Amino acid sequence: MMRISTVAIALALRPWLWPIAIRQALRISPARWWLKVPPLPAPDSGYMRMRSIIAYGGDGRKIPDAGDIVRYLEWCRDAGRYIR
Repeated sequence: MMRISTVAIALALRPWLWPIAIRQALRISPARWWLKVPPLPAPDSGYMRMRSIIAYGGDGRKIPDAGDIVRYLEWCRDAGRYIR
C-alpha cells in the first residue's frame, strides 16, 4: 500500500496542488463513497490496478510513490488548462 504520510507531506509542501488533489480524489472515488466504512473518498481497487497496469505495465502491483502522485496532479493541472 502507498505510504499515505509520504504523499501527504509531498502535497503539504505544494499548496497549489491541493484543489487538484481534492478534485481528483472525488473524481476517481466510487459513487456514494460516504456510505461505506470507513467514509473516505478512496478509489476502487480494480480501478487502481488498471491504472497501475497502464502506467507501469506488468501485473498492476507497482505502487506509485509520492513523486508519481505529484507528477500526476501536475499533469491534471496542466491538462485542465488546455481543455477549457
